Amino acid sequence: MPKSIEARIETDGQVHLSEPVRLSHACRAIVTIMDDLDVPETALLSEETLSEDWNRPEEDEAWSHLQQVL
Repeated sequence: MPKSIEARIETDGQVHLSEPVRLSHACRAIVTIMDDLDVPETALLSEETLSEDWNRPEEDEAWSHLQQVL
């Protein structure tokens, strides 16, 4: 299954992965070069934690009156 891993690429081409990678065999990879985001790093770092709170049935029920019925 494909897995995405954040990395930083230096101007000389060196790649620094944000987490260790252990593979049982050599794999192909696709590298997508992106400009720096205009989103503050703290917002990106808190996304996973906040999603745990937001993605609960209680939250869905609390905001259900704002959901559009198709």
